[in-house]
Amino acid sequence: MAQDTPPQTAAQITHHDETTHGEYVATVEGADAKGRLTWKARGNARIADHTLVPPAIGGRGVALDLVKALVADARAEGFTIVPQCSYVEAQFRKHPEWADLRAPVES
Repeated sequence: MAQDTPPQTAAQITHHDETTHGEYVATVEGADAKGRLTWKARGNARIADHTLVPPAIGGRGVALDLVKALVADARAEGFTIVPQCSYVEAQFRKHPEWADLRAPVES
């Protein structure tokens, strides 16, 4: 018996920047639910504090698309990232090519 798996659908990502904080919002065609990655500014860094993908759009790579959008903006705009959210931290461990974007740890 074949198991139904959600289609790998590319999410459309929009970015809402309020200078001191913001979020990336993911929408998937045909779904009302939205995924979110929120951040707060700290100097030249963005603290990625929460990633939330509702079950209705889960399993489609939406959370990773949100992190990739943050990483792409960091490269384009020159900021660094504090991966406070456990999902963002896990993705930084899986993607060593992002190491240069990790904000230095304050002592």
